[in-house]
Amino acid sequence: MNSIKTDVVLDAKGLACPMPIVRTKKQINAMENGQILEVLATDKGSKADIKAWAESTGHLYLGTLEDGDVLKHYIRKANGELLDEPKHPNIVTNAALEQMLSEGRVKIIDVREEAEYAFSHIPGSICLPLGELEEKCEQLNKTDEVYVVCRTGSRSDLAAQKLSKLGYTKVFNVVPGMSEWKGQTEGL
Repeated sequence: MNSIKTDVVLDAKGLACPMPIVRTKKQINAMENGQILEVLATDKGSKADIKAWAESTGHLYLGTLEDGDVLKHYIRKANGELLDEPKHPNIVTNAALEQMLSEGRVKIIDVREEAEYAFSHIPGSICLPLGELEEKCEQLNKTDEVYVVCRTGSRSDLAAQKLSKLGYTKVFNVVPGMSEWKGQTEGL
């Protein structure tokens, strides 16, 4: 494989969500406009996360190459004005979602990777990893209330924004997500 010329290499190997994004944001803020950043990561979820983050902030996501267990993400820092990092306006806390669950049926979409979901998830939730969301979201009704959860609220924020852009009208981001979920779970 030919090597790709980059200006900065960021080692985020061994880090789990949201740390590859946090480190990428910090590094790209220190770079000059137009420079290329290579992010080395082992978190499989970073493939969708970094692409979605770059696109939502105005940076150019160039692509990802796999080198064994390492994902090499390439991002070009935007020239000029950056977009503000958008946040999905509809937010629900873990406690509020837990209360809704006790009162009846709630549609929950878990956008973590399948392995994360397998070990622990909210009973009745549907696993639709962020990277597969667009191709699999047709199983959702565009007018139903949908509560989107991930580990920390970052991927679910990106997913909620994406669903809204696709015409889903009642989408809520659950924060802080599974990392602090006190309600019932099931899994392996």
